[in-house]
Amino acid sequence: MRRGVAMLALALLAVLVPLLGPGAALHGTGEAAAPGAGGTALLRGVLFAALSVSLGELFAGRLAAGLPGVPGERPCSWAPLANAAGCLAALALASVVATGNLVPRDLGQIDLGGLYASRDGRLALLEVNAFLLAALCARSYRPGLQLWPLTAVSLAEALRAHPSAEHGPLTGSLLTLTHLTCAALWAGGLPYTLRTLRVWQGGTEGAALLGRYARVAAVLLAVLTATGVWSTLRRMPPGTVLDQLTTTAYGRTLLAKVLLVAAVAVLALWARVRLGRSGDPLAAAAPARAEVAVLGAVVAVSGLLTALPLPIRWS
Repeated sequence: MRRGVAMLALALLAVLVPLLGPGAALHGTGEAAAPGAGGTALLRGVLFAALSVSLGELFAGRLAAGLPGVPGERPCSWAPLANAAGCLAALALASVVATGNLVPRDLGQIDLGGLYASRDGRLALLEVNAFLLAALCARSYRPGLQLWPLTAVSLAEALRAHPSAEHGPLTGSLLTLTHLTCAALWAGGLPYTLRTLRVWQGGTEGAALLGRYARVAAVLLAVLTATGVWSTLRRMPPGTVLDQLTTTAYGRTLLAKVLLVAAVAVLALWARVRLGRSGDPLAAAAPARAEVAVLGAVVAVSGLLTALPLPIRWS
């Protein structure tokens, strides 16, 4: 009962953050949000969450398979449902692109044929088709094949975030691709790892899996930090970063994301210390579950970040 209430509260928070976030972030900045920014942020958050769940399952499943003598039981896959949700979110985002980046009020406003005529439209269609293919692969006898369409989604997101008019779009796309992939592996791998521990009922195999995940997660965090700082400095010159973190909507949201990631790192360290002291993976489950909750908030804030105006011109 308590776990169900907590899940409901987290789901409500995940919806409210992108829907109410644009107004809160833009308050007093003098900036204007694009039409339907809250809905766009919510759809981006769903897309990122779907990508994280599916990639994380593949990643954590590979970690578990690499351990000698582990049980053969695995938790049920959430990838088919996640990919279906990602496909619907990508389809809704494509409809926004098809109406000139405006929220469509009726089906007659949506020009699906026009999607092929623009770069953003083609990328939106790629994401819809890739998630659809990933959902089919997740239901097949070889679910590992979904890695390729999911990679296509990550690549499309990286290209979408850095249009050709930007200075150095290739560098920006590579940074975003690396950042998004590491974030998806981290945020999606931990829930599947914890679900596997529950199926295995702890034990030495569970401790080995959690320890292996923690070591890889430390590397992912380092890469996330490096790519995040580099991407920030590309959009905010070093001399203006501190000011823009409090005076622009993008900067405020970025600061909130940084604080959440710092909280995740503290929780991860706490879980690692408890695992090292007791050797029982179930002892580290409480901080790890809290880490999952905060990671969910990071995904929601990341979706919000994509819907806000950039603070300055590209540098």
